Amino acid sequence: MLIKNCNIIYINKIENGSILIEDDKIKEINPIDFTDDNTIDANGLYVSPGFIDVHIHGAGGCDTMDGTIESINTISKTIVKHGTTSFTPTTMTVSIDAIKKSMKVIKKLKEEGSKGAHVLGAHLEGPFISPNAIGAQNPEYLLTPSISAYNAMVEGSEDAVISITLAPEVDGAKELIKYLSAKGIVCSLGHTKATYEEAMEAIKCGANHSTHLYNAMTPLTHRAPGVIGAIFDSNITTETISDGIHISYPALRVAYKQKGTDNVLLITDAMMACCMPDGEYSLGGQDVIVTNGAARLKTGSLAGSVLTLDKAVNNVYKNSNLPLNEIVKMASYNGAKHCKVDDHKGQIKEGYDADLILFDDNIDIKKVFILGKEVYSK
Repeated sequence: MLIKNCNIIYINKIENGSILIEDDKIKEINPIDFTDDNTIDANGLYVSPGFIDVHIHGAGGCDTMDGTIESINTISKTIVKHGTTSFTPTTMTVSIDAIKKSMKVIKKLKEEGSKGAHVLGAHLEGPFISPNAIGAQNPEYLLTPSISAYNAMVEGSEDAVISITLAPEVDGAKELIKYLSAKGIVCSLGHTKATYEEAMEAIKCGANHSTHLYNAMTPLTHRAPGVIGAIFDSNITTETISDGIHISYPALRVAYKQKGTDNVLLITDAMMACCMPDGEYSLGGQDVIVTNGAARLKTGSLAGSVLTLDKAVNNVYKNSNLPLNEIVKMASYNGAKHCKVDDHKGQIKEGYDADLILFDDNIDIKKVFILGKEVYSK
């Protein structure tokens, strides 16, 4: 298949060209004098690598914690229409048995394939977090960080874990960070009341990422820089929920300027109400009310989002002066690096998987390809 007359979004530039796809891969960029019976004229649309969401709980009325193949397949089919071609289903602070059940399903779909976006592995959000920065997590299921508790949660599925969010100030967290980071698991600071010093100590122990920047963490003030200060003052990566609700656009611009676009991932933190009408839903067993696109617990705490990554890219594009290729990098290549699949996903490059999306200036998704097969067309 040939996609011609498209504006190709590379990591460092955007150029008009054509892409030849063969056997699931990008065979050649700008082939000379090549014709294919199966040719798509993109008519100047952008072509970018598929988006990669490393923090998402649910969509389409389903939740990762349902613990079923059907639910995660529904999530994968729902988000693919919005340009997400790979994701890491994200668990919540719930019982060890519930996490274990979901992990088995995530492992199976990682190995055998899903019906929509690729399942790259799991992000464990909790249960080793602070009771004082609980957000929409369930305080009844908090656990003290320990290697034994972690192993119980992921028993039989450990090779499907990509990342874990934990609070570095909680007793046992630093030891667990050392243990997990040595295994190549991304240890992410989040749901934490850590001081700047505690966060920096965790980074020395191997923590190399931070969960939903600004949210559920100690703020930056001029005498107590907090976790945000540590994120800004180190080279760890971070992620932003760019919906204009979780973070104001000026605060987003400050973060992108401070961290640089190489160190930020666009994520959704979406829950089951994503791509569904406003109404009553649940997250991690807690009731959530979605009104005007904001998901909240009855206490008023934000409970994930209903964001999609195409919307996140558009929000940043319209509310910053960043070039589009750098915004797309935050939604694709940076997530591929995070998940250690950047040798075959996350950019438009010969030999890479043909996970591609076509969209216009409003980041309105027109076509989605997974491994060279068209899975969505508007």
